[in-house]
Amino acid sequence: MTTLRDFQAEIHQTHSRALGAGQRAQRAAGEPNTEHRHQQSTGPYTNHSLNAEDDDDSILASLINNDYESARNALASLLTRKRGEYILRLGARPPQDTLFAGEPLDNASGWTGVARTEEDIHVSVAGIEQVVGEIGGKMSVLLRTRGSHPRAILLLRLPPPSVSSTPEVRCAVVGNVDSGKSTTLGVLTRGALDDGRGRARVALFRHKHEIETGRTSSVGMEILGFSTSGAPVLPEAIGGHDADTVRFDKLGWEDIAVRSAKIVSFSDLAGHEKYLKTTLYGLTSGAPSCVILMVGANAGLIGMSKEHLAITLALNVPVIVCITKIDMTPPNVLAETIKQVTKILKSPGCRKTPVFVQSVETAVELSQTFAKNKLCPIFRLSNVTGEGLDNLRTFLNLLPPSDYDFEEFVVDRPLEYSITDVWSVPYVGTVVNGILNSGKVKTGDMVLFGPDANGHFQSTMVRSMQRKRADVSSAEAGQCVSLALKRVKRAVVRKGMVVVHKSDTLPRATRQFQGQVLILYHNTTMQPNYQAMLHCGAVRQTVRIVSMDHPQGVLRTGDRATVQFEFVSRPEFIKVGMKLLFREGKTKGLGVITQLL
Repeated sequence: MTTLRDFQAEIHQTHSRALGAGQRAQRAAGEPNTEHRHQQSTGPYTNHSLNAEDDDDSILASLINNDYESARNALASLLTRKRGEYILRLGARPPQDTLFAGEPLDNASGWTGVARTEEDIHVSVAGIEQVVGEIGGKMSVLLRTRGSHPRAILLLRLPPPSVSSTPEVRCAVVGNVDSGKSTTLGVLTRGALDDGRGRARVALFRHKHEIETGRTSSVGMEILGFSTSGAPVLPEAIGGHDADTVRFDKLGWEDIAVRSAKIVSFSDLAGHEKYLKTTLYGLTSGAPSCVILMVGANAGLIGMSKEHLAITLALNVPVIVCITKIDMTPPNVLAETIKQVTKILKSPGCRKTPVFVQSVETAVELSQTFAKNKLCPIFRLSNVTGEGLDNLRTFLNLLPPSDYDFEEFVVDRPLEYSITDVWSVPYVGTVVNGILNSGKVKTGDMVLFGPDANGHFQSTMVRSMQRKRADVSSAEAGQCVSLALKRVKRAVVRKGMVVVHKSDTLPRATRQFQGQVLILYHNTTMQPNYQAMLHCGAVRQTVRIVSMDHPQGVLRTGDRATVQFEFVSRPEFIKVGMKLLFREGKTKGLGVITQLL
């Protein structure tokens, strides 16, 4: 029987081959190569390698020797290579195994890097602040310790040239009903603590029935900005109300975008079972870099939380766990919840290493390594007392931007924009929101959108663009933007459509396709003509199984097969290598598209 991890590795290989084939075809057509962008964009978000340690020590040596010009040139070059953000470590680095285990560091062995004295670090911090300021950036001290191993961790950041180039981190927030999702987001994005009765979440609700029931039923979007200095952009930053009052007059998104050097976007997904379809759509269409799983300390990992965790693991998205309500939970119940979460994460189905974040240093190091090393950060939070929130903010501030995933989002490819939301805006017209999967787009571009019910594409023009509700003139692969389409009726645009550049080669809509699938769960047998809801990127439509190559002619839980699917309602724009997830009731299947028919 194929294991989930083996199948996920094969999905990744199929996806990579599809991207590679597209790049080879592009080079054969004489279009520019994308390799230079990969070389430039390893970014500040790789593991802290020996080369990075050499950079840090070289800059430190220049400052200690009062060679400010060499230090300034080195820092300017480093920040340019790292796309305007870098984490600089001064002094010896503690062993990560000991740090992540929460054990005392003073007597630990295995420290790396060059040990420095407190005087060296004091001189270096002052010098770095000066030279970073001279090149137009800001320095913030994330950590500074004294004692047997004096060290400091500094965040160096340049302001983005414009809103259109502000890096963004996309996070999906899931969890069971009453686990504290909306309350935590309300506290993070508004700055005011909760009163213990859900006051912080009221401003996040979008519909009347959500306010009345206290339950999220739609995909709510919230953003948290971080300034060049690393401080969160909150209403009080521009003279808001007293911290104990609820902030209904929150900062507008455009105000946050203009003041931020990095933006964290949260998709607040529904926790109730009857809204699972909406939650699934948010996970598959939003291309999140990570999923934040909220677990109420008083209830544990129950109900839909397990379902959300299973789907997240199936989609192979990194997971962060936040255990909320620790202020109101008896110690023995909290200990039992922590034991349960730890056991589930270590189980064969998850194979994650839980790491409890109890210090800023742990938050900093985890933010750079957790996704690649199968680590699962666990934060213990109280939205009433504020415990644990500073560590979570530090972690979010340092996460790798979603639009810096240059393997997934390629700029030097033809435009492909997935529509995830559609609105009709007074005096503007039809506005679509979505993610650029590849290419670039700017205002005034002639584009095609579709496919419609007949598989055809229609022509229009991009009238204007916004990013986080701030006007921009261009966008590139990996970014989430809104486009105002000229002379297009709202009724002819739907979620799941794509926008591509107008060219001689028309895009192709597909009715039937073939995919490699693994049945995660089905209570009986799955036969031809079986129908289920398919989620594939922004596409969400019922599909029918036409045929399967399994020897027994039926599929059961754990079976793997090549399956031919057919869209029931209308053709869609899909590509080889796209991941797919299909469900019907408790039935779940995972797969990858291998052929368009």
